[in-house]
Amino acid sequence: MGESTTLAVHRCRFVDYTPSSITAVAFPPLPLPSIFQKGKTSAKQPSRFGTLAVGHANGNIDLCEWAGGEKDQQSSQAWVIRKTLPGPHPSKVDSLAFVIRYPDDLNAEDTPSCSDLRLFSSGGGSNLLEWDMDRACVRRTISSQGGSIWCMAVNPASTLLALGCEDGTVRLLSLVNDTLTHHRRFDRVKCRVLSIAWGPPVPQFPQKQTSGNVQDSESDDDEDTWNDTWLVTGCSDSSIRKWDVSTRRVVDRMGTDKVRGERTLVWTVGVLGDGTIVSGDSLGMVKFWDSRTCTQLQSFQGHGADVLCLAVGPEGNTVFTSGVDQKISLFSLVKTGSSGPTSLGHSSPSRWVQSCSRRMHSHDVRALATWPPYTALPPSHKRRFPIDISPILASGGLDMSVVVTPAALPSTTVAKVINPLSTSAHCTFEDSYHRRLAYSSGASGMTAIQIARKARFVSCIRDSGLSVWRVQARPSGDLDESLEADVTRVDPESNTGWEKVLEMDLNVRTNLIASGISDDGKWLVVSDLYESKLFSLSHDVRGELAVRRIRDFSSILQPHIPNSTTLSTGGQAFQFTPDSSKLVMSTTFSSYVLVIDLTGEKPRVLRRFDQHRFKDTLFRDRVVKGRKADVDTDVEMMNRTSDSGLSEEEKQSSKPVVTSILRMSISPDGQWLATSDDHARTHIFNLDSIQHHTVLPSFSKPTQALAFDRRQPDILIMAFPDNTLQIYNVESRQFPAWGKELCSNLPKRFAQAHDPVLGVVFDPAEPVPGSNTAPRHAIFWGSTWICKLSVADSAPRGTTKKRRRESAAPSAPLPTDDSHGDFKMIMHYRPILGLDFLAGGELVVVERPLVDVLSDLPPAYFKHKYGAS
Repeated sequence: MGESTTLAVHRCRFVDYTPSSITAVAFPPLPLPSIFQKGKTSAKQPSRFGTLAVGHANGNIDLCEWAGGEKDQQSSQAWVIRKTLPGPHPSKVDSLAFVIRYPDDLNAEDTPSCSDLRLFSSGGGSNLLEWDMDRACVRRTISSQGGSIWCMAVNPASTLLALGCEDGTVRLLSLVNDTLTHHRRFDRVKCRVLSIAWGPPVPQFPQKQTSGNVQDSESDDDEDTWNDTWLVTGCSDSSIRKWDVSTRRVVDRMGTDKVRGERTLVWTVGVLGDGTIVSGDSLGMVKFWDSRTCTQLQSFQGHGADVLCLAVGPEGNTVFTSGVDQKISLFSLVKTGSSGPTSLGHSSPSRWVQSCSRRMHSHDVRALATWPPYTALPPSHKRRFPIDISPILASGGLDMSVVVTPAALPSTTVAKVINPLSTSAHCTFEDSYHRRLAYSSGASGMTAIQIARKARFVSCIRDSGLSVWRVQARPSGDLDESLEADVTRVDPESNTGWEKVLEMDLNVRTNLIASGISDDGKWLVVSDLYESKLFSLSHDVRGELAVRRIRDFSSILQPHIPNSTTLSTGGQAFQFTPDSSKLVMSTTFSSYVLVIDLTGEKPRVLRRFDQHRFKDTLFRDRVVKGRKADVDTDVEMMNRTSDSGLSEEEKQSSKPVVTSILRMSISPDGQWLATSDDHARTHIFNLDSIQHHTVLPSFSKPTQALAFDRRQPDILIMAFPDNTLQIYNVESRQFPAWGKELCSNLPKRFAQAHDPVLGVVFDPAEPVPGSNTAPRHAIFWGSTWICKLSVADSAPRGTTKKRRRESAAPSAPLPTDDSHGDFKMIMHYRPILGLDFLAGGELVVVERPLVDVLSDLPPAYFKHKYGAS
């Protein structure tokens, strides 16, 4: 067993960070199948799990990627935030919709990636936003011309976007060939259009040609054409309307129930492939309608209050609904032998039944989405999926966390079903365990908490402000009694343990995305998408913290950001050197790394690096993302263009690419800088000579956390979203053998933790002289766990590689925790917003308990039931 470690822990719960509630979730659609596949059903799983977009009430949109590999059908971490699109301040997100940019370029089984998709959002106003997911900014804005946008829906072919507006109109926008223009407007009705859904498209087969091959070739353009014939809207006047797309007029009107003459609001509607219409309203009713006769088929009192959202299962035989009463209800289509009302398009009699309901949220549920996504297709072209992989239901609401749940039907249990979330062996919606994805305190999965060790400051950014606290030095003397895992807690309940020293509200264009504070507490930097703000901190004669903004900081940065399409000096990541003499930042739109000197009278840019702007090239028989071929990668600052000395072919390969440099770390001795972007490329720079040092091989996933070892500052540890590690020696430019062995034999409990690793820290305590052989430990942490893991070189010195291979026992795919005596994991701090050392043996853990966050929300819906247990 490894040696126990006792740490003094400041369990900080005074940080009043409040995450934003979830208002929308969306998965990308799948491409439509060919119209000639009539009668041919595909039972293939999509090639990979799609991107999950999560919209928040503060205007931010999180793009979450599947943590497993492209071929992995299971992942303990599920979806992990890859990038955050900061919303304009102030704003909100009410609706989200993915659109395939060029649908004809994809096969029916392909899963669109972010590069294949367009993302639209609306926030209660009259403007529709299209987002640039690479640059994390708004790409286009268009007015609805009909007042506030209450709802929107994309047609199955990804060519039209329908908007339901305040003035009672439905407006169609054309999305063909990556455009966004007004297409047509439907007749106006005297109510608001609260919800909207497209009916199943009709295949348009090419007309038979009789005059030879010339006309046959002319008909190739009409090979795969799907025509939209009708759509349905839920309105604020207790009605559901069916519209003809070609005539733009109401075909029929369906009335819902009323109570005492009050209007019923139809908050959500959906359409199945057989033409069945599903609606949820403010009375808690879930109704199924016949779209041909526009009459009610079935009605359920599914909820105790408003039904705000619904989602259809991947094959159209399940419907999930939820709303104000916090529960999610499942409706299933079952075959019956009776001759009652049947669902359309089914040869055998069938009825909808309310199968079960589960309460997985503590407050209102605002959004539901399923993966694989459902596409309303005619029964002749119905898409089928394999029954051995459970679909996933994602839900979100006021309690600020996305909940993902396996949602297989009980009828599929005849075969062994894989649970993609690895939560339990059960995969049915009724019996499976759900997963609550931890919320992130900062943008793009980073932490909003920054620690200044020498000054003992703790800073936290919000949407448009920043707070700084000072943690008092712990009293000398004996520590409190030891907790589990040899951690001692110092939990200041009164203001004697901490004090707030700074509170700032800033004038910003978007929500803040990054911040940094120097170790000596004399420099503070924050940034939104367009501007970085640098502040100098000092103490006045009364001992209070005085703040002075460096007004010309943006003008100092601007000349060193050439060819920028916008006059932006925003930063996506900041790092101060340990001696607080330099600031390193990555720019938002231009993907530069700037090294800034802070020792003079005013800040001065020392160097600009642009290695992250290069495209993939072939280098020494391997593909490296973002390396310039056979040229010096050190970047001169002002007197050289990036294309000088390159051939035409090399110029093409070195055209700048759009990327976001989100992770950054500086070694404890201040010599090395590591930067990593969302294209999974990591570069190493030497800050002593201020030159580019090397580039690492590209990995399959972007880096989640970076840290340098304190005892060996040339050892870089990289953690990835699936809780795998890589250890790299930047001095020798290689992955050491002991690091490869360690990374391939991680403890099972660590590798399969349900939350991804968010950070890596090392104890800054001075090593005992002569103890270079003593084991080194890194502290890894996620939202709900902290673990101690040895990262020491355990290979015998002086032995050959062959001898080390022979001495290594055959290892299992995932070793048990018992084989790692120096491994320890604790899980009683949650949720963790930030973790770092203040001094040797003194750890700060910033918590924001969920009960404290929920206490600020309005009371949840609750209805007393007499005699209920």
